[in-house]
Amino acid sequence: MAKDLTTSAIDRQNILNNRYAVESIQEETGISGVLFEGQYRFTTKQVADFFEIDERTVKRYLADYEKELKNNGYEVLRANQLKFFKLAVAEQLAGDINVTSKITQLGVYNFRAFLNLAMLLTESEKAKTIRSIILDIVIDTINKRTGGGTKYINQRDEDFVVNYLRGEDYRKEFTDALRDYVDMGKAKYPIYTDKIYKSIFKENSQEYRQILKLHDKENVRDTMYSEVLRLISSYEAGVAEVLQNEYQRLGRKLKPVEVDNLFHEFENQRLWVPQIEDARNKMASRDLGFQDALHIRLKEYITAIKPKDFDRFLGEKSKALEERLEEMKDVFKRLKERE
Repeated sequence: MAKDLTTSAIDRQNILNNRYAVESIQEETGISGVLFEGQYRFTTKQVADFFEIDERTVKRYLADYEKELKNNGYEVLRANQLKFFKLAVAEQLAGDINVTSKITQLGVYNFRAFLNLAMLLTESEKAKTIRSIILDIVIDTINKRTGGGTKYINQRDEDFVVNYLRGEDYRKEFTDALRDYVDMGKAKYPIYTDKIYKSIFKENSQEYRQILKLHDKENVRDTMYSEVLRLISSYEAGVAEVLQNEYQRLGRKLKPVEVDNLFHEFENQRLWVPQIEDARNKMASRDLGFQDALHIRLKEYITAIKPKDFDRFLGEKSKALEERLEEMKDVFKRLKERE
């Protein structure tokens, strides 16, 4: 779906929280200001001159979006910090911008805040061009760091393999419990699996497939994040135990209506609330930010992707599943030898 950065705070923040994309944008555009304390800084005049707008327009946007711009690097220099900035201006720009000795405080934008403004300004044609460049570079950066696609970006998380493999064991507990304790045909397996999915993220497996654009032979759990897999495992292990206990109490297999009642009691335990909210937030926010996939029923849970998540899925510790499995081959071999 097309992104309008001027109206979507979440889309703007997803770009600004992605340090890999910000670094690529700075490198490819070559935009620079006054190098100060390890970052390029831009005065209001520099910003206005670059975007070919009036300084009053810049100040109006600052007033309207002060919290957002401060969060992304706008700050006011005072005292010694301002003194050293003036020295940096004198050394680097030789009077190209006027920062007089009479000024006692000065607002400056770092490169992130500068990009933030570029994504907000509607009066500047130059800002419009920058927005287009930003979107292209962001897509290119993510594709380069993931090897060409994001459908399985979840698997680049170092926790994915462990949670996936543990989940297979809990999944077997769950399906064995359905087989042994529930008086119903084979339809019980997809029916009660979907009950878990709908309880956690409000979608059944088919709805999830459509949103992620998965083919029939693709396993939905192969695209789920570690936290979601862990919560599904908790559900499956817990439901399996509930079914076993009720089977032993009654001394017979359970009817579907009895299973439904037990599941309703199980899913409505207060302890699930924070875990479900966390899983919904991560699924909805990451899928939208990384894959442009909107979980409409989870819309209220969408927030910007956190900077640490960009490191988690795009950083040095992130790896393709094949690489990670190759590294873990020796571990699997040692575990097998112990059996």
